[in-house]
Amino acid sequence: MFLDFQIQAVLFDIEKIYYPILAAVGIPVNLLTIVILSRGNCGLSKCVTRYLVAMAAADLLVIILDLILRHIPIVHHLKNVRLLFVCNIHAVLLHAATDCSVWFTVSFTCDRFIAICCQKLKIKYCTEKSTAVVLATVTVLSCSKDIFWYFMYVQQYRLSNTPWFCYVNVRVKVSNFWTIIESLHYIFTPFLPFVLILLLNALTVKHILVNSRGRRRIRGHSSREGSKDPEMKSRRKSIILMFVISFNFIFLWSVFLVYSVWNRIQYLRISVFPPLFLQEIGFMLQQLSCCTNTGIYVVTQTKFREQLKNVLKYPFTLIVKFIKS
Repeated sequence: MFLDFQIQAVLFDIEKIYYPILAAVGIPVNLLTIVILSRGNCGLSKCVTRYLVAMAAADLLVIILDLILRHIPIVHHLKNVRLLFVCNIHAVLLHAATDCSVWFTVSFTCDRFIAICCQKLKIKYCTEKSTAVVLATVTVLSCSKDIFWYFMYVQQYRLSNTPWFCYVNVRVKVSNFWTIIESLHYIFTPFLPFVLILLLNALTVKHILVNSRGRRRIRGHSSREGSKDPEMKSRRKSIILMFVISFNFIFLWSVFLVYSVWNRIQYLRISVFPPLFLQEIGFMLQQLSCCTNTGIYVVTQTKFREQLKNVLKYPFTLIVKFIKS
């Protein structure tokens, strides 16, 4: 137990530097991503572009609502926050933004699975209209589902670095009903998304392996032809983008998932308490997940890199033109 507290104390010191840096990087990075993708010059389909823009926008909201307005005040002991009486409203917005970020990732994975594996369904589902409907539906359902946080909390902040960061309504603490509601929340985010993303990726891999073998037989496989299949090349970037985004989410949310499940075991009257530092590591990786997608696009998408360079060069280009004029 003593070692647990020591590790947690070290993590608190790291968080005092880590969270402000993450916020300083995360906000401009996500804003740049939204601007670049919205221009539609990255060689991605309009459906994929809409999903990626929505994911970046949701990540930006999580950085503002969770990182800047929750974690940073807690680790820096900004006690003036205690005087604010809006914590329950903050909780609703924060959890809704987090749910949107997670379920937009699931929706994107589902869209790519259908585009790759279900050619008949692709015509109806992988359209701009369907994408807009899916994103709007996820947003409305997330906001509706998370209204219950308003009634679980009182309005004042606790400044405690736990999922229950507001003062909890007294009736909620002793209510089995609210315990079930909260447990369902953690099942829907992030447990169910984990299962769906893993399942969709496994089915996609299976389809790719079976399909590639079939195409090689039809084309009369040779070492030269196999590497020049134009259809497989056209799919490759989309498949890589899907897998990297999916597994990035799984990796960075895995510790938070383990802690959430482990912590919920206590409701079964089983005295197996998770280490305190596991929660801190889970929070740190979860917040990092809101800043990594841009790096993924830079690594996997050539045209995104070109557009990013153009955007970064643009202010200097204007200065040079001004000086010359």
